[in-house]
Amino acid sequence: MSDIGDNPLKQLSNLEQSIWLDYIRRDLISGGDLRHLIENDGLRGMTSNPAIFEKAISGSNDYDADIRALAAGGKNCKEIYDAISLRDVRDAATVFRPVYASTSVLDGYVSLEVNPHLAHDTQGTIEEARRLWQELDQPNVFIKVPATLEGLPAIRQLISEGININVTLIFGLPRYRQVAEAYIAGMEDRCSQDKPLRHVASVASFFLSRIDTLIDPILEKIIQQDAANAVLAVKLRGEVAVASAKAAYQIYRELFFCERFQKLMDKGALVQRLLWASTGTKNPQYSDVKYVDSIIAPNTVNTVPVETLNAYRDHGQPAIRIEDDIAAAMDVFKSLPELGISIDQVTQQLEDEGVEKFNKPYDDLMQILEKKSQEAAKAE
Repeated sequence: MSDIGDNPLKQLSNLEQSIWLDYIRRDLISGGDLRHLIENDGLRGMTSNPAIFEKAISGSNDYDADIRALAAGGKNCKEIYDAISLRDVRDAATVFRPVYASTSVLDGYVSLEVNPHLAHDTQGTIEEARRLWQELDQPNVFIKVPATLEGLPAIRQLISEGININVTLIFGLPRYRQVAEAYIAGMEDRCSQDKPLRHVASVASFFLSRIDTLIDPILEKIIQQDAANAVLAVKLRGEVAVASAKAAYQIYRELFFCERFQKLMDKGALVQRLLWASTGTKNPQYSDVKYVDSIIAPNTVNTVPVETLNAYRDHGQPAIRIEDDIAAAMDVFKSLPELGISIDQVTQQLEDEGVEKFNKPYDDLMQILEKKSQEAAKAE
């Protein structure tokens, strides 16, 4: 391992902030680049989703041999995707296994998502998560389950069974509270069954930049067309996502630093860490490390795309800022209704769109795999 030195990414570890990579691709794992990121940048985990796999498989030839072999073996498109994604996640988890050990199971995880079409199917999600967990057969993996209303009972059930869960697509504060409560209840269920709590892990993935991406254009319209509210709209532009993160962290502290959860911790339970997701900056007017620098907090995770990882290595400014200006963050939520903006409607829209943003690339990938399978059959 190299020294921390001046690398801002490695300095984050001193602040108890874990950096994970929101990206997966086979050549990253097999070519040694992943190990390099772990050793030189202090990378501590990896997340994936159907959109990431769609780009990886359609954007390279790394998977063609597997696709041909699986198609020749009579596998359908879903089975081919399963085999490919399971292999990549399993191989990445093997690379991260020393991180998992050296951090006492805090980090070193790789995430794989359930079929996105199950987002509103509780029982289907439970069965799919069980299957993927058994197939992966690695302690340092997460099964990603969306934070829909139907996902909440699945989260509780799966945690009670000792399956590590990355709860994805969280946009709103009430839903985050429900997610944390589902985790705690699942651990209490497990405890009541006299099952061990140690090594059962979970993160709650709170999506950030998409919040500003949706709200900022509404604010821009107010700035241009409503002189009476223009000043307030300017003040709120680009602030709602970070305010959401700061408010979520306060909920986290409330729920996990209390007598109820302390009883579980006394028996070995881990807190469900907040994971900041969607942290690549989409507005070029903002800093390209806005959604990293602004929300550094102890015992949290930030999963970043490759571009943001590179940017933070170059010019990140690590410091704990999550509890700076909490009152101002709370004022953001008080001010939105004055401009006719319902944060609950915004976050529900983002959840609905988020499910679809995973459904579409998954369906596109099925078409790609179908085409590649047909090409392989013709070549026989």
